[in-house]
Amino acid sequence: MRHPDRLRARLSIVVTAGLALAGAAVALSTSAAAAAGCSVTYSVATQWPGGFTANVTITNLGDPINGWTLTWAFPAGQRVTQAWNATVSQSGSQVSAGNVSYNAGIASNASTTFGFNGSWTGSNPAPASFALNGTTCTGSVGPTGSPTASPSASQSPSPSPSASSEPPGGSLPSSFRWSSSGVLISPKPDATHSVAGIKDPSVVYYNGRYHVFASVANSSGYNLVYLSFADWSQAGSATHYYLDRTAIGPGYRAAPQVFYFAPQRLWYLVFQNGNAAYSTNPDISNPNGWSAPRNFYSDMPAIIRQNIGNGFWVDMWVICDSANCYLFSSDDNGHLYRSQTTLANFPNGFDSNTVIAMQDANRYNLFEASNVYKVAGTNQYLLIVEAIGSDGRRWFRSWTSTSITGPWTGLANTESNPFARSNNVTFSGTAWTRDISHGEMVRSGSVDQTMTISPCNMRYLYQGLDPAAGGDYNSLPWRLGLLTQTNSTC
Repeated sequence: MRHPDRLRARLSIVVTAGLALAGAAVALSTSAAAAAGCSVTYSVATQWPGGFTANVTITNLGDPINGWTLTWAFPAGQRVTQAWNATVSQSGSQVSAGNVSYNAGIASNASTTFGFNGSWTGSNPAPASFALNGTTCTGSVGPTGSPTASPSASQSPSPSPSASSEPPGGSLPSSFRWSSSGVLISPKPDATHSVAGIKDPSVVYYNGRYHVFASVANSSGYNLVYLSFADWSQAGSATHYYLDRTAIGPGYRAAPQVFYFAPQRLWYLVFQNGNAAYSTNPDISNPNGWSAPRNFYSDMPAIIRQNIGNGFWVDMWVICDSANCYLFSSDDNGHLYRSQTTLANFPNGFDSNTVIAMQDANRYNLFEASNVYKVAGTNQYLLIVEAIGSDGRRWFRSWTSTSITGPWTGLANTESNPFARSNNVTFSGTAWTRDISHGEMVRSGSVDQTMTISPCNMRYLYQGLDPAAGGDYNSLPWRLGLLTQTNSTC
C-alpha cells in the first residue's frame, strides 16, 4: 500500500541494458535477435523510507507482439508489493511481469506502460537490464552482442493522467444557457440490487472512454456503481458494476467524486459514508481494483457539529492547487465547509482546520452538492452549489474567486439568472425533469486533482426526476442526463 505521508523524491532513471545506474541516465545500444528488439524506460516516480512507486514503459522495436513478459533482476533486494496494468511475480531477486487482457498487443514502435509499488532497504538502485519475451532490451534490433554504453538524455514515461494537457482556456459568461439530453442512464437492478434511482454522478473522459461513478439508492439506503462507455449513445447499454461487491464494501456509501491524484499516481474515489471517505485504485477501468475505504476525518469536525442543526453532513469534494488540497462539504443547513491540508500530506491532515467557507440564513439557498473547479487559462475558480428554489425544485447557483479559499463573488446565482435551472435549460420535446440536481462537469484532458475545466462548451452530467414523482426521498426515481452549454463565449 502507498503511504501518502511519505517523503517524495522525484527520480527519473532510464535503463535499457547491461549497466546498473545510480544517478545518471544511460542508454545502452547493442543488438538482439532478428525482427526482435525493445527498449525499456524505468522511472522511480516517488520514493519514501522503505517504499517506492515505479513505472515501466516497454517500447517494441521489432515485429508486432501479441502477449508479452518482461523480466529483470533487482540488484538490492527490492520487492514488488502491488502492481497495475501487469501481472507480476517475484522469486528472490528475479521479477516477471506479464500482460493483462487489455494490453497484450504491442505494435511495432508502440509502447505500453505498467507500474508497481515496491519495498526497499539500504538502497534502491535501478535494475541493470530487462528482457522482453526472452530478448534483452537494448534499444535496437539485431543479433545478440556485447552492450556498449553511451550517454543519453533521460526519457520520460509514456503519458499518464498526470501529464494530461490542460483543456482550452477562455472566459465564463455572466449568464448561462443549456440544452439537455433525454434520460441517458437509468438504474439496472439485478438479483441482489433493488435500485430505485441512480444519482450524484462523477465523470471523467480518460483513455478514450467516459468513466461514470454514481450513487444507487432505494428505501433501504445507498451504495455506489461504476460504468464506462466510449460514446454517450452507449451510456444506456453500459454494464453497471456494483461497488459493494468490491473492497469498497456494502453499507452506506454515496455521492462519489473521482479524480487522478498525480503525486501518488493513484485514482481517488471520494464519497460519504457517515464520514468523508476515500478509496484508491491504480486503474480507473478496473472496478475490482478499489481499496477498502478510509476516512479523511477521525470524527465529524466540531464546527460542523455545532452548525448542522437538523441537517446532514454530505457531498464531499476535493480540489488541490500547487501547494494544498481542500475538502469541501455541506450540511443541508445553509453552510459550506472547507478543510485544508498540504499536497504532500494528502489524504491526511484535514482533522483540525475546518472552517465555514460560505453560509446563508436560508438553508435552501446553500443546500448541498458543491463543485469547485479551476477555470483553464485563467486564475479563476468556479464554485457551484445546489439550491432548492421557491418552486421546490433543485437548481444551481455559481460564484467565482481567484483563490480556492475565496472570497467568492456571485456570478449566476439567482433564480432569474441561475447557473443551471429549468428556466435556462431547453429540452427537445417535453421536459423530462424540472429538477437540475447533483452532478459534475465532464472533465477531459485534465482529470487530476486540480479539477480543471474548460469554460468552452461546458457539459454537465446531472440527476433529474419525473416532475410527477414524489414520496420517500431515497425511493425517488432519479435518472441521469447531460447538459450542454449553448452560449459559450469561446
